Amino acid sequence: MKTRSTTILTVRHRGAVALGGDGQVTLGASVMKGDANKIRRLLDGKVITGFAGSSADAFALLERFEAKLKDYPSNVPRAATELAKEWRTDRVLRRLEALLAVVDAKHTLLVTGNGDVIQPTDGVLGIGSGGNYAVAAARALIAHSDLSAGQIVREALGIAAEIDIYTNTHLTVEELPCET
Repeated sequence: MKTRSTTILTVRHRGAVALGGDGQVTLGASVMKGDANKIRRLLDGKVITGFAGSSADAFALLERFEAKLKDYPSNVPRAATELAKEWRTDRVLRRLEALLAVVDAKHTLLVTGNGDVIQPTDGVLGIGSGGNYAVAAARALIAHSDLSAGQIVREALGIAAEIDIYTNTHLTVEELPCET
């Protein structure tokens, strides 16, 4: 059976960065769980990650990323780059099907198994099956509302849940003050 994705969104806005995700886990055409938490705080709460894709694969990657953060505690981009290099070159890891969104006070990063570490220009990043819907909604809310980063993430994820069948409204949102 094909495992379907989720929706993870991060927004950097007005001195804060928020990262949120829905709680739906789908296997084939069935919802297996509706209240999963796909958002994790790492490095004593200084880094927030969200994952989309296969849960087991994502947890394996989160463990490796946490180890890289311990090796490079003050350099999240370097830790993400080291993870991406390992992910791409290791025979077992490169078969993992997941994406990671990573934020700290200074950076918003997408980490992929192709070796990509991408920092979006506008601080808005969405991954998973509803990611593009959530990004579009977030950009509109940033431009046309006075909402905070966390409020924008909640509203945009709610909009994505109305469109994407692999996204639900059981949301988890974490926030950090940001430096950029």
